[in-house]
Amino acid sequence: MSSTGVKMERAKPVSYTTMDSPVGPLLLAGDAQGLRSLSFEKSKRAERVQPDWKQDKAPFAEVIRQLRAYFSGKLQEFDVQLALEGTEFQLSVWRSLQTIPYGETISYGQLAQRIGNPRAVRAVGLANGCNPIPIIIPCHRVIGSNGSLTGFGGGLANKKKLLALESSQMSLL
Repeated sequence: MSSTGVKMERAKPVSYTTMDSPVGPLLLAGDAQGLRSLSFEKSKRAERVQPDWKQDKAPFAEVIRQLRAYFSGKLQEFDVQLALEGTEFQLSVWRSLQTIPYGETISYGQLAQRIGNPRAVRAVGLANGCNPIPIIIPCHRVIGSNGSLTGFGGGLANKKKLLALESSQMSLL
């Protein structure tokens, strides 16, 4: 997976599409620079289609193929061009999330240590919650220090489904 820049100008036009998934409808948005957003449509924090966006499924064919393979238990690592925007701190957290192996979990404290800032547990949690591309950037693999499932933009039931898929290598499709 590749990611670029802190605050980039968006290439025009931004395209979007939706896809059905075992964790509910997903909204995908991106531009020529890459995927910018994967959003759970039924989430309180769901990305909203903007008036200047163009509905077009074609640019997302590979993303959709990989997501379907993931949900069917056949893909463990995504290879999708990402166009991430965030602070340097957020980008460091999101890059670190991408190093958590499929089927494994870590705590927010461990994630803070991985980015070299062990006292930033709460800030890591906030950055994790701002992840614009969940599933592909696997923020669902971060759990509480006591092993509890904690916040997830797609809902705790979906977090549980994603972790079950990865731990048992079963298909959600």
